[in-house]
Amino acid sequence: MQTFFLNGLKYRATNHLTIFDVLYYFDYSISLLVIEYNSYILPKNDWKNTIICNDDKIEIVTIVGGG
Repeated sequence: MQTFFLNGLKYRATNHLTIFDVLYYFDYSISLLVIEYNSYILPKNDWKNTIICNDDKIEIVTIVGGG
């Protein structure tokens, strides 16, 4: 079992998850997101290949347009 932090909240997972798996599970619209992974911006091309490890910190920032 591993623990990770998503937007400041602690979660536990029994399976190996990727960033994309987490986004899919929480039903994020992936077209308007920026992912900060352990204090670095993670390129969108890496979301499906980045496996979340124990104590990783993930911040999801949603881009909102307006005027």
